[in-house]
Order: sequence, then C-alpha cells, then structure tokens
Amino acid sequence: MNNLIIVGAGTAGLTAAIYGVRAGLDVTIIEKAFYGGQIVTTHAIDNYPGLPGISGADFSMKLYKHAKELGAKIVYETIKSADIAGNIKQITTSKGKHEAQAIIIATGATPRKLDVPGEEQYTGRGVSYCATCDGALYRGKDVAIVGGGNVAIEDAIVLSDLCQKVTIIHRRAEFRADKILMDAIKAKDNVKFLTDCVVDKIVGDEVLNRVTIHNKIADITEDVEVSAVFVAVGTIPDNSIFAPQLSLDEAGYVIGGEDCHTNIKGVFIAGDARTKKVRQLVTAAADGAVAALAAKEYLSIHRAV
Repeated sequence: MNNLIIVGAGTAGLTAAIYGVRAGLDVTIIEKAFYGGQIVTTHAIDNYPGLPGISGADFSMKLYKHAKELGAKIVYETIKSADIAGNIKQITTSKGKHEAQAIIIATGATPRKLDVPGEEQYTGRGVSYCATCDGALYRGKDVAIVGGGNVAIEDAIVLSDLCQKVTIIHRRAEFRADKILMDAIKAKDNVKFLTDCVVDKIVGDEVLNRVTIHNKIADITEDVEVSAVFVAVGTIPDNSIFAPQLSLDEAGYVIGGEDCHTNIKGVFIAGDARTKKVRQLVTAAADGAVAALAAKEYLSIHRAV
C-alpha cells in the first residue's frame, strides 16, 4: 500500500509527486491519458519563471522525468470508482485497485470548447484557451476573444494592452461580466464588440488567419481576419468521480483553500480542479508543493509514516 496516491499527472500532480518523494513518501500517480495535462499542446510558454519560450511538451517532459527519476511511480489507468472517506483511500481502476493513506486530487479542468470546424486543427496555432499564457505571442496583432463572462472580459483587458485590435464575440446581447470590468473594457479604444454572434468555423493555412461568425439576429455571416482566437466560455472540472464524497462549489470545483485541504481528512486538492481565482502553471505547481507537504504532515501526525 502506498503512503500517497496522486490522481492526475499534470503540473500540479507531477509537482506534488516530486515534493512527496523528496519528503520520503511512497508515491503512485494515476493518470487516465498522458502526462503533462492540457499544457502539452501549448507551443511556447512565456510566463513560467526561468523558462521563457519552453514548449508545453518539453516542460511536461522535464516535470515527468524529474518525478520518475526521484522514484515516483506512474500508472495509466482509468478510474472507475473511488472510496476516499475512510482512513484508507481506495481507488478502483480499469486494471485493479489502489490503496493509500492519503490522496491528492489533481485532475485539473478542461476548457470548454466551441466545437466548431477548425478549432482542434488550430489549437496551439492560433486557437488558445489562456490569454495570460499566450497573449504576448500576438503582441501588435489583431485577435478575437469568444465569451461574455468575467474571464472573457478580464482576458480582453489583458489582450487590449498587448494587441493592436481585440474583437469580442459574444452569443448574447448582454454580457454576464461584472459592471466594473465592462466599464474598463468599454473605455478601451482598440476593442470591438460583436454581440448576438457565434463562431461558425475557424480558418487558416499553416496558422489561423480568420474566423467565420454568424449574427443570429441579422442572419448575416462574415469573416473576421485575426491572428488568434482566445476561447473563454468556461471550464469543466474533472471531479465527477469524487463528487459524491467531496464538497464542490456550484461550478463543480473542489472546495479547498490555499492549504489545499478538503472536507475529508487525508484528501487534498491541487491545481485547476480547486476553487481559486488564478489558474496558471505557476499556481498549479505551488498547489502541488503545498498539497504534498500537507499530506506529509497529515501522515506524520497520524503515525502513518
């Protein structure tokens, strides 16, 4: 039996493994798909301290190798059920059962997609789900952002300071973003609003160069020439397998503070799956470290290690 199981091999999970092994714990990571998480598809990371320009794939590989070389075990299995309320946490997967005295959930959150032609093809080549991550790559260029909530408008404000022109595409006439954000974005002279519009398709050559939008009220279709499209229509936390036992907020994120504790003793939450305002690589890594050290403290107090 392991001291610690980590669910998810993204930035938070791999960082937790590094800190866990270094703290003397026997660590197993359970990952359903591939290590690295969603950052793997990012062409260049420019906001992780000390590693400007590194690709998402290279960044993930470095984390993975670091964790493996220290002694973390990683298994690629799909979780079928979980019983994490007791002193011994039990995870049943497609290949068997894993038990541990503590668990860190680092399952992340998946950006909600537009599900339109060209979106998948140009992801990482013009389609982005993180303006803070990728906005600087399009400095001085024309870009579009899709969405109408707080995140979309916050991203638009960031982009307006970097890009020549920002076009906000929103499916409704009214925005859901807070008034203070709307006042700020309306004060920008390089921002255009296209309301009652949806994206029909994303088009390009080697890289994205335009989007086709449809105005639902006027029933007009037109092309908008841009170098990038930032999609900000929400995220989907991957917490459903744990939902019956963990406390979640209304959006499905696991409720946990900066100490990464959850409502269940011995269960910790790290990364994008946690209730938090900022979801970045650096905050995921920070969560991983905090959660691993919290797990070590829990196990030490309970005389488990």
